[in-house]
Amino acid sequence: MANYEPIPGSKIFNALNNADSIVMAVNPRMAVGVVKGIFRAAKELDAALIFELAKSESDLKGGYTGLTPADHARIVKVAAKEIGFDIWALHADHTTIKKGTREEIEDTKKLIDAQIKAGYTSFAIDASFLFDSNGKTPEEELKRNIDVTTELAKYIKSHMKGKEFGLEVEVGEIGKTDKHGRVLTTPEEAVAYIKALNKNGVYPQAIAIANGSVHGNTYDANGNPVEQVSIDIPQTIRIGKALEKAGLHVRIVQHGITGTPRELICTKFPKKAIVKGNVATFWQDMVWDTLKVFNPVLYSDIHSWVMSTYGKEAAEKGITNEKQVFGTYSKKAIGARDKNGKFLFFDRIYKSDKDTVNAIESRAYSEALMFFRAFNAKGSAKIVRKTL
Repeated sequence: MANYEPIPGSKIFNALNNADSIVMAVNPRMAVGVVKGIFRAAKELDAALIFELAKSESDLKGGYTGLTPADHARIVKVAAKEIGFDIWALHADHTTIKKGTREEIEDTKKLIDAQIKAGYTSFAIDASFLFDSNGKTPEEELKRNIDVTTELAKYIKSHMKGKEFGLEVEVGEIGKTDKHGRVLTTPEEAVAYIKALNKNGVYPQAIAIANGSVHGNTYDANGNPVEQVSIDIPQTIRIGKALEKAGLHVRIVQHGITGTPRELICTKFPKKAIVKGNVATFWQDMVWDTLKVFNPVLYSDIHSWVMSTYGKEAAEKGITNEKQVFGTYSKKAIGARDKNGKFLFFDRIYKSDKDTVNAIESRAYSEALMFFRAFNAKGSAKIVRKTL
């Protein structure tokens, strides 16, 4: 009997370590229609796949998507079985530590417990915020990151009780800027980071770096959405080669792909250096665009709420274009609740009529086909399957 449960992320990362292919990781902030459509595309092209939600998107209270780890796991597992696809992992994206306090770390362990209980098979520890700019060497700059990542990785290992799992770590804060512009990870930092983790007995298969991308949509000076072409591909290649030269069995994770032209991904992305490509806001925007036509009343209600709730905050940050305000803050509407804890829009989104769900699913299917081809992912599931 076929097994459609998620497999360890490590199985996917290791099998594709030498392949000229990127596995797509999807953050389905609104799962309705999206998950099934993407699974259909993965099955058609036999492309390995990862579904994930970050700590901010899905925590013990539901995060801003309204989905707890158990909710997320249930939805994706049901869809995998319904579509009949077997090579996929359930990943905890951006398990973020921002301050590094004992309280924050212990709270994060409680989230990890819930993810493990829900059946997650892969984890991303993001302690990239814990960077010491006063450090004189990469090891000194990254010490807090290394220490916290080591603690949480070992916690995951002990609580997985012998089960294999995927591990992604993060050396550079995605989208970070200084007076010179975007802060980029250096090859020296990436190598020093992984060597230090290995010395501590932690062996990740994937490493997220800061290479010029930014989470979410990209906007011009007037607040209009534009393509994201800021990813520093030569620097990414240099880091990939440095990791390989150092004999480190870890490949790069590309965060912040939304808005990146797929022809650029197809022709320019170094697919031997990058093993995982995260696509998140793209699917959220696709759902909003579909609702504009299939449920304009719901879309209008959400748009009005976003503008009235976050318009002032956005203006204080210099964001005045309505498209940018909505694009920046609309994710907050998905799991928003009133003062009594009742969802404002979640139920309306997830109870969308059949025509709306079919439209979302069809769009997710066709767009996923485009991403899989751009990632050169066709047939990647077969490569993984041979190693199981």
